[in-house]
Amino acid sequence: MRYFIQFAYRGTNYHGWQFQPNAVSVQEVLTKAMNILFCEDFELTAAGRTDAGVHAKLMYAHFDTEKDFNTAQMIQKLNSFLPEDITIYHFFNVSDQAHARFDAVSRSYEYHIHTFKNSFLKDLSWYHFRPLDIEKMNQAAKILLEYEDFECFSKTHTDVFTFNCSITNACWEQDGDRLIFHISANRFLRNMVRAIVGTLIYVGSGKIAVEDVRKIIESKDRGKAGFSVPAHGLYLTRVIYPYINETD
Repeated sequence: MRYFIQFAYRGTNYHGWQFQPNAVSVQEVLTKAMNILFCEDFELTAAGRTDAGVHAKLMYAHFDTEKDFNTAQMIQKLNSFLPEDITIYHFFNVSDQAHARFDAVSRSYEYHIHTFKNSFLKDLSWYHFRPLDIEKMNQAAKILLEYEDFECFSKTHTDVFTFNCSITNACWEQDGDRLIFHISANRFLRNMVRAIVGTLIYVGSGKIAVEDVRKIIESKDRGKAGFSVPAHGLYLTRVIYPYINETD
């Protein structure tokens, strides 16, 4: 039987989701816990990879097992066994062909910034104290929806076959000294969100004009886009599948 596991993690203490030879990853910690509690060797395939320090408010992975288990009891056992920065929410029984990565039809991220020093946001939000023009940043964000090829925001030398992504939402919201960038798409390239945010920061800082974003996208040149903002402000917030009801 194939199951999807729904979970969240604070990425501060991990070198990303994926197994690393000389560093601790979320995949390693979660797989070891499941191996022990199920008395079985598992392979977990996640909806995507997150880099070191990036958080996930909601992530999915799939695994196969021949064992029947009580999902409520297993959730409780896993949450008791796992460190406090990883939380299990749900198990979903799915078809044998269901795939956590390839079947996702939409993914959403948030990037968090605070503009006044806050000791309680360390490792959870990026402190940027210089003034930003949010209106211009939102104007530039809307331009993203007009394009599909985002090679200019992709990490170089990756093993992708296409740089095309369909962005359905991109906007900033402000609440006092807190800024949150929201973005949704069918897929994302490596480092794409952090490079987009860095480029929009250049717009908000007056270093480039709103219309320069078009030139950057059309150049397909990573060197012309903005810097990659720090990982600790980035959160994966939602992954949508056609066969999972999020209200279950």
